[in-house]
Amino acid sequence: MEGQIVKKPKILCLHGFRTSGSFLKKQISKWDPSLFTQFDMEFPNGKYPAGGKSDIEGIFPPPYYEWFQFEKDFTVYFNLEECISYLCEYITANGPFDGFLGFSQGATLSALLIGYQAQGKVLREHPPIKFFISISGSKFRDASICDVAYKDPIKANSVHFIGDKDWLKLPSEDLASAFDKPLIIRHPQGHTVPRLDEASTCQLRNWITEVLCQPQVGDSVCEHETDHEENKSEKGSKLEPCSTNQDNGVNSVEINKGSETVEVAKA
Repeated sequence: MEGQIVKKPKILCLHGFRTSGSFLKKQISKWDPSLFTQFDMEFPNGKYPAGGKSDIEGIFPPPYYEWFQFEKDFTVYFNLEECISYLCEYITANGPFDGFLGFSQGATLSALLIGYQAQGKVLREHPPIKFFISISGSKFRDASICDVAYKDPIKANSVHFIGDKDWLKLPSEDLASAFDKPLIIRHPQGHTVPRLDEASTCQLRNWITEVLCQPQVGDSVCEHETDHEENKSEKGSKLEPCSTNQDNGVNSVEINKGSETVEVAKA
């Protein structure tokens, strides 16, 4: 509507272990910038200063942060409940948020919050988180957490980037299985935010286009449809879907147990 400021959907972006919000922002910057032009993205730092050496020392300047701590087998966690409370307060104060994006520890934590919200454990007054972008995420392994967070298939739209050489490849696949009809985009790299080739960029763009067709948090369907139709008439305001992955050299697409898997061709 003329004179009305249309709010962009908001994404909360959670960084990996012993890095920072600014580092995740830099990591995401290697993707086509047009993918996220219609979103407001926030990159907060973890609640705790890094308690040890960071893998990005000498690559990206400090300070570094972590969301919580854990034992080596990832079945015992420290300060997790404090971290969850901290993030719920942040989300309530700075939201509402439409979706989450996370890398590694940040993705694992994001999925937990979405699962907990679906079960009514956290964020009861916040609108449901509608979508999730996971990069090298995994499930928690404590049974008391799993029995709640992953009790039912999580309905939020999700896309999962999984690296062939990632040491969290299998845990990332396990996390994807916790979601209803996840899109899985595989890449040949390791534990990193991958550079995306044309095919995987196209898949992500199409997925984002579908996400943008959904009502934003706090909007009625009618309000959203009106804004969406108006936005389509404005030059350059609509994120155009691209051709299918078969047209862009992707090795294969398969439907498996409700998930769509995209094999990303090497550049």
